[in-house]
Amino acid sequence: MAAIEPMVDVGMWVMNSKLMDMAVLREIILGTIKHTFYEHFVAGKDLPEVGQTIVKLREAGLRGILNYGLEHAGDNQSCDQNMEEIIQTVESTKSLPPSSVSFVVVKITAICPPRLLKRVSDQLRWEYRDHSYNLPWKLNTLPIFSDSSPFYHTLSKPDPLTPQEELNLQLAHQRLVKISQKCVEHNVPLLIDAEDTSIQPAIDYFTYSAAILFNKDDNPIIFGTIQAYLKDAKERLFQAEKAAEKMGVPMGFKLVRGAYMSSERQLASALGVESPVHNSIQQTHACYNDCASIMLEKVANGSGALVLATHNVESGKLAAAKARDLGMGKNYQKLQFAQLYGMADTLSFGLVNAGFQVSKYLPFGPVEQIIPYLLRRAEENRGVLSTSTLDRQLMRKELLRRFKATIR
Repeated sequence: MAAIEPMVDVGMWVMNSKLMDMAVLREIILGTIKHTFYEHFVAGKDLPEVGQTIVKLREAGLRGILNYGLEHAGDNQSCDQNMEEIIQTVESTKSLPPSSVSFVVVKITAICPPRLLKRVSDQLRWEYRDHSYNLPWKLNTLPIFSDSSPFYHTLSKPDPLTPQEELNLQLAHQRLVKISQKCVEHNVPLLIDAEDTSIQPAIDYFTYSAAILFNKDDNPIIFGTIQAYLKDAKERLFQAEKAAEKMGVPMGFKLVRGAYMSSERQLASALGVESPVHNSIQQTHACYNDCASIMLEKVANGSGALVLATHNVESGKLAAAKARDLGMGKNYQKLQFAQLYGMADTLSFGLVNAGFQVSKYLPFGPVEQIIPYLLRRAEENRGVLSTSTLDRQLMRKELLRRFKATIR
């Protein structure tokens, strides 16, 4: 059902409609979702439940990436609350089986309001275009842009950050530092997710400044995310990696295809500018595979660490073959493959059986909180489920086998 795109449209309409204001209907809707989509794609409502899921995954040879569904905070108070929830998630890993959790996830929008991230991104874009533009608050970081990066979000010189905005930026940075310190304490890497290009420069700024502080001794604690469907992805990735290597900072990267294709193209079209997204899926595949191949070589030579997050079987096969050729086989800790919980299990178990470290991305949280989050993810990932044909073919085959076994 989730592979049928109109289901996403219906779900979005229902969750945003006045039906949710009616107590009885709300309970019926949430109850239906909880026992169907929620239980398939969500690892649990709280840390004890997600812990049970992780134990089951570990028995199957998989690890877990913990993602408490927090994002889009509106003020400092909600940012502080989100920080505490993320810290509790990190602390919970000490009660789980050793090495069963590969990462804890943070979305910077959970600890810094998106409107401030947009302002910071505008400042960073303008500084790249005008080197005389001074940013007194800027910390040491890695390259964020390439010449091919999209700059149409900032068409005119932005006003400098106000004293209050600078204070809020400092507070957000302190939140990330506290979370990172807790990750160092518990030896759990922190995976910082990517978002849309209007705020991604600020997210990269947070990521790289934290990596410079905490990634030491060839042990990346902070991992950034590169979205390969963006035309500037390869250049930005290699520039950041090269700068990190020069500084002696072991950088961790997660490589994904991307999740904001529709909104990115719509905005670019509305402004009459070229889309930042590759013009075809074949170009995105090529970019992903090229980035993966080159980064595998760098990691094999001792430079940083890599997470290859993909549901694409061909990309998985290519990367696995390359990794084996480079001697990055069983128990090689600096390479991880990853897929979403409830999706691409065929690829996950295939990679595990081939001797690689594989993790499942585990969103968790109360139904009321996580459902809107999942609907946004479904909206952003349109087409991902509909292309997971291999999994669905194998499910149908197994269902048919069980049915025949039952009636014999």
